[in-house]
Amino acid sequence: MPSSWAISWSKNDFPYSPVSTLPAIALLGRKDQPTDAVEEYCRHLSQNMQAHGIQLDIRRVPWELHGWSASLDALRLMATQWRGRWVLVQYTALAWSARGFPHRILRVFNILKTAGARIGVVFHDVGPFPASGLRAQIRRWIQLRIMRKILSRADLAVFTVPIAKIDWLSATPPPNAVFIPVGPNLPVTASSSVSHQPPTVAVFSITGGDDGVRETQTIVSAVRFASQKLGSLRLSVFGRYSRMREAALREGLRDTSVELSVEDVLSGEQVARRFCDSDVLLFVRGGISSRRSSAIAGIACGLPVIASASSETAPPLTDAGVVLVSLDNQEELNAALVRVLSDSPYRQALAARSRAVYEQSLSWPIIASSYAARLRVDPGTS
Repeated sequence: MPSSWAISWSKNDFPYSPVSTLPAIALLGRKDQPTDAVEEYCRHLSQNMQAHGIQLDIRRVPWELHGWSASLDALRLMATQWRGRWVLVQYTALAWSARGFPHRILRVFNILKTAGARIGVVFHDVGPFPASGLRAQIRRWIQLRIMRKILSRADLAVFTVPIAKIDWLSATPPPNAVFIPVGPNLPVTASSSVSHQPPTVAVFSITGGDDGVRETQTIVSAVRFASQKLGSLRLSVFGRYSRMREAALREGLRDTSVELSVEDVLSGEQVARRFCDSDVLLFVRGGISSRRSSAIAGIACGLPVIASASSETAPPLTDAGVVLVSLDNQEELNAALVRVLSDSPYRQALAARSRAVYEQSLSWPIIASSYAARLRVDPGTS
């Protein structure tokens, strides 16, 4: 089989004991560009599963490169080796469909069932896309129908937000459902409690399209206001679509005492350094949630986070140093940013809460342990 058809690591890449090893597969759809957060998630999970004697290899169904027929034939061939093995199917609607109509993931499940694999599904999209037109409403209905079907067929369903926050589940959650938050897709380094000069605001990624325009305006308004109250500031914007918004950011902050730094996609190590050089993370990409790795990355690096709430916002994130505001209320956001940057004891208390929640609930060793507890259960007792 051509090497381009699958991503995997040699068992020599991560030492483990052959006696205790439980083999498992993380199965992905098409690769996202320019970065693939789901692949990064699986890579970190694989590394941390080693401590539990679980060898998690990564495979893809690269339908966007080879077409569905050939890709499913290749999956069928690979799956002949997976009888009794856990296969964790990573679900986002766009990973399994170009336009968000992921019908063919049901064929993937059929192949895995026929091969005798134990199927887990990880819902990175925990709900269907928001709908505003007829086509979008049809797509939403189809996505919800498919999600319910794969939930009913899976031996294990991992949701990345608390089960109680998922409105399409029944009041009594299915016994195969479990909540495991995502972790930070970066190497976490020791954070510094020292204030930076000038005070630095971090923004990690901006959304594309019209949402990105609104996010940029929100960022500019908040940082302009804070600079008027506090003087010199630094705004560090990095990650996906940041370069696309650079001109609007510079124009919006013209004639202010704000030093602006804009960088595109960075390595995990570079992202961690940017966070450790900052005083607060301004998260304006919708409501904060335990499935948003970009927000969790800031928490992991010990930063206070200013964000808005959504239907998915819940502990453990609300126990971290998160200041919840309404993004529709610019004055509330402005005031929150000024207070975090100007009140050192308050900022340090928020930072301490972020570090504590990361260590207790959001670190990769904790996440891997939660997976291991499920994957190690004897089939006869689950």
